[in-house]
Amino acid sequence: MSGAPQPDPTTRFSNRVQDYVRYRPGYPPGIIPFLQQTVGLNPSRVVADIGSGTGILTRLVLEQGNRVFGVEPNGPMREAALQYLKDFGNFISVDGKAEQTGLESGSVDLMLSGQAFHWFDPVRSQAEFRRIARPGAHAVLIWNERLEEGPFHAAYNELLLNYATDYQRVNHKNIRHADLEKFFSPFRMESAAFDNAQDLGLEEFMGRVFSSSYMPTRSDPSFPALSSEIQGIYDRFAGPGGVRICYRTMLFYGLVREP
Repeated sequence: MSGAPQPDPTTRFSNRVQDYVRYRPGYPPGIIPFLQQTVGLNPSRVVADIGSGTGILTRLVLEQGNRVFGVEPNGPMREAALQYLKDFGNFISVDGKAEQTGLESGSVDLMLSGQAFHWFDPVRSQAEFRRIARPGAHAVLIWNERLEEGPFHAAYNELLLNYATDYQRVNHKNIRHADLEKFFSPFRMESAAFDNAQDLGLEEFMGRVFSSSYMPTRSDPSFPALSSEIQGIYDRFAGPGGVRICYRTMLFYGLVREP
């Protein structure tokens, strides 16, 4: 696949939104008090969730009472978020992207990004974050990094390597620490990590695999063979509660604009 055109990041999840909504991992609840202590998250802060997707991270902040702009370029994912977050009057859905959010200059106190930074153009998105930031605004980049230790995680990783189109290219682990520091420059970047996990039955495990943009879709000719291998991994490793996928939730945060 190295010479093939790569899917547009703004549309590549369109044919797997329902799997994404139902089976993607959430974030550990401990990140909210952490953000309250470190970047001053409180209900008065205006928040922009950049690359908000179906609203998984957005909801955690909305539940704190914040006004949140969900900036997302993918139409089906915006629609899913509107349904998922329909009970929150403080949610504003925005058709935009990290490099061109459509938000007003100097309008945001906190910029969040969950599972999305690896799709951003770092130079253009840095400029856009600075444009929309109020004095003293922070940015927080968050993603779940799947662990690979142990026989189950090794078998899962091998499955992805065998079937994925561009898994190696879009893996969060490709993001270099120096690139993150450059994104926050000239301000200091801080980081933290939290344990996270998903316990999945067979249907959920199947959906988790197909929720990833680099995996074949359910209509792909390889679906029967891939489904059989997923079933085989599940049968080998499932316990009474199914299988457990373990993650390390990574947070990178810092100022975007001087107070």
